[in-house]
Amino acid sequence: MSNLIQRTLSGAVYVALVVAGILVHPLFFGILFLLVSTLAAREYMRLRGADYFLRITSSIATALLFAMAWWVALGEWNIPWLMPLLIALYILTIGTTLISELFRKASDPIKNWGDFLVSQCMIAFPFALMNGLMMLSPWILLALFVLIWLNDSGAYCVGSLLNKRKGGNHKMFPRVSPNKSWEGLVGGAVVAIAAGCLLEYFGWFNALPALGACRFISPMIFSLIVVIFGTLGDLMESLLKRTIGVKDSGKFMPGHGGVLDRFDSILLATPAVVFFIWLLFL
Repeated sequence: MSNLIQRTLSGAVYVALVVAGILVHPLFFGILFLLVSTLAAREYMRLRGADYFLRITSSIATALLFAMAWWVALGEWNIPWLMPLLIALYILTIGTTLISELFRKASDPIKNWGDFLVSQCMIAFPFALMNGLMMLSPWILLALFVLIWLNDSGAYCVGSLLNKRKGGNHKMFPRVSPNKSWEGLVGGAVVAIAAGCLLEYFGWFNALPALGACRFISPMIFSLIVVIFGTLGDLMESLLKRTIGVKDSGKFMPGHGGVLDRFDSILLATPAVVFFIWLLFL
């Protein structure tokens, strides 16, 4: 199978799973993204060279945090004791991981602490916040993904096209990601903002309060936030891979790399979007 066909098929499966996970049923969403977030945390710890114990505790803590957020946002069953149990287990997992360095005699316990805490802040927390967007409206969360995809596509197409001109493109961060350019950033932003207005027209942003008299202002700002922080999230993951010396974060998706390669833009865009929406409701 050629690489193009492989990339196309795996990409189509990825998009279909994300769309179905968001729109089909809250339980399907919870199971799918709990699995994805756990795999992403485990992948990060593997990239950092963490041992088996740290990979397991990071995965467990990530799953517990997502489960707590899902239960608060979308839980449909009245089980009073479940949330206190999840909180206790999450605190116990964090405490056990940190305290264990007293006894494991690792060569660099501070690195182990840092890797574990980064996995929670940079991966577990953003995935957990997706539940807040789902609680507001599944279409808002789907819009986040769609705008990231369109921003990436627009940036690639515009950057590739303008790179053929004399002098090429103006690189954004050649030390981190040699292929990203300012021209591509602008092109992706234009595509994403236009798409955001179109999604507003079809009612995807009906759950957002309006800013001023124009109904398109909130979606336009939403789209711009996705472009800026999605790009920064992509660059952060590129910095991680370049520092470690790998091309892809993993081999989870044939032709596309690992879980972090597919969800890197989400990691910063989700908290930024949630903060923006919180400001709208103040």
